[in-house]
Amino acid sequence: MSIPIIAVLAGGTSPERDVSLGSGRAVALGMAYSHPTQFFTVEADALPAGLDPARHVVCSTLHGVFGEDGGMQRLLEAAGVAYAGCDIKASDLTFDKWRTRLSVSARGVQVAPGRVFQATAKPAAAALAAELGEQVVLKPNRQGSSVGLQIVSTRVGLEIALNGIRQGEWIAEERILGREFTVGLLRGRAMGIVEVVPKSGVFDYTSKYTKGLTEYVAPAKISEEIAARMGAAAETAFAACGCRDYARIDFMLSPDGELYLLEINTLPGMKETSLLPMSARCVGLDFVALCREMVAPAVERFAQARVARA
Repeated sequence: MSIPIIAVLAGGTSPERDVSLGSGRAVALGMAYSHPTQFFTVEADALPAGLDPARHVVCSTLHGVFGEDGGMQRLLEAAGVAYAGCDIKASDLTFDKWRTRLSVSARGVQVAPGRVFQATAKPAAAALAAELGEQVVLKPNRQGSSVGLQIVSTRVGLEIALNGIRQGEWIAEERILGREFTVGLLRGRAMGIVEVVPKSGVFDYTSKYTKGLTEYVAPAKISEEIAARMGAAAETAFAACGCRDYARIDFMLSPDGELYLLEINTLPGMKETSLLPMSARCVGLDFVALCREMVAPAVERFAQARVARA
């Protein structure tokens, strides 16, 4: 049976294109140690030319809209191309932060109090502050990598932020003060826990992608009891949303020890210094091994499909 070529997809049309290109280049280099690899730059919301379902298994590093929301996954499945990561349904679900909240909370994973609203029907600042307090997190419901994230601490700030929202669906959440963590998962099992310490106090797009603005503690310095609870919550959330293969899940830990899920990232950043690789290194998986393990289930699916067609 022929060995598939791993097609690494990167770029895309979202605001996170440059981040995706960095992830893709790193994954292509890492993957090449264990598989024949081909790099594809995605320039439109379409399959790149040259993908062959009989030869390729896709490892996508596309971030944001079309990459993570099920758009690319839908095209891959329609073309019969095997791919690593979450399927259409789970990708669409986890890209929708509000539906993710509903899915994980139904399984007992805690989320911050919040509400969803349309830009055309915004709540009044006074009403929102009365419901959630004056420290509020505002974010687009369907975007990635902290795009559009705003954290406000005063009633005036909340009024200004709401006035600036012009389109789309948004989420407002009570701001949970505490420590931020992330957990990588492979085949639904939690790996190491990483603490994220942004110097600004907010892990927004700038803090995430500007060198030197955030410190990381890997493995996180937390008790075994908290680590066990966080790992179990991550695995529960992964299963609740129907995820497969791998993901990264972010949490806040309040001063009184309460855990709150922030979001599920199904195609997280994949430079060697990114959070998922950090989590993997905590359990002894270097970057090359992580790349190999991320794509392994898709290679298995590729082989099974070929047998079924034979």
